[in-house]
Amino acid sequence: MADQANNGNGDRDVFVYRGGRAPDHVTHVRIDKSVEVIVDFAFEYCARLLKVDTHDRIRKVGMSAFYGCRSLRSIDLRSAVEICSMAFDGCENLVDVEFGDKLETIGIYAFDECTSLEHLNLTSIITIKHGAFKYCEALSSIEFSERLETIELSAFLNCGRLQRITIPLKRDLFSFDPVLQEDTQFKGCEQLTTVDLVRGAHNKIVASLHMESWRTEIKEEFNRINQDLPNIDRQRKTAAIKQWMDSVIDKMDLYKAEHHRYVKEAVTLLELALWKAKLAEKDEHSAEGKTKKKAKLDSESVRKEKRVTCGADTVIRNILPLLQLE
Repeated sequence: MADQANNGNGDRDVFVYRGGRAPDHVTHVRIDKSVEVIVDFAFEYCARLLKVDTHDRIRKVGMSAFYGCRSLRSIDLRSAVEICSMAFDGCENLVDVEFGDKLETIGIYAFDECTSLEHLNLTSIITIKHGAFKYCEALSSIEFSERLETIELSAFLNCGRLQRITIPLKRDLFSFDPVLQEDTQFKGCEQLTTVDLVRGAHNKIVASLHMESWRTEIKEEFNRINQDLPNIDRQRKTAAIKQWMDSVIDKMDLYKAEHHRYVKEAVTLLELALWKAKLAEKDEHSAEGKTKKKAKLDSESVRKEKRVTCGADTVIRNILPLLQLE
């Protein structure tokens, strides 16, 4: 369904899209506010399409919805939750796509061969499917957030100008190809030299460490990837990033275990000191001439009572969690 509407300047018509398949000749489109899903193949091969005005109720862009729209230069998808497979495949002049804070999934080959796309700000994305941005030759930077869980195989294959990515520190972020026995997410990205962690995670992690030697080691580990990556073969960029991330996480797990052991020892000593002080206080107030009974230090009921009355129970419950590493 569609209407033709004058744009106010009298020099061209705007196609008002209300669903279904659009005519091949459209050049300017306004998505009607009644539309929440741009259906599969809606504008496929509309090679003259230049401009699409969207709105804040669009939730989904269907499969191949804009496939082969080679004249389209920009689109606002800030309300979209899902962009399906091949939605913008072959949109070779697409320079700018506005992604919002609701987007969760980008489908297979969704932006394949969008050779003019330069920057990606995907701060809400959870899953990027196979080949979603492969052969995006102008792409130079990508920013993800902590929400990112999976980047599938060949997602950014042969993005030759990609230089910088910002990603969360997580295990199993990259899916593995059991046939080729390799990670191909950034394969062929020969200019990829810089990996940052999202939202200043470097500084947050370093600040959480309570020993200077740990802080020094983790800083060195953070720096290592950006020292090594320029010299790594373009076919092995993903593997290098994955190994580095695993190494950082392994070190953090080691630090957490050591930190927990130190804290547990310190709190145990504090608990015993408070407990002994309470027992000594009780002995001092015992009636003169009475035989002092030996405290049953191995009695759980006595231990529990003294922990409550001496304050150790409050230390364990309220202070100990504050001393743990996240």
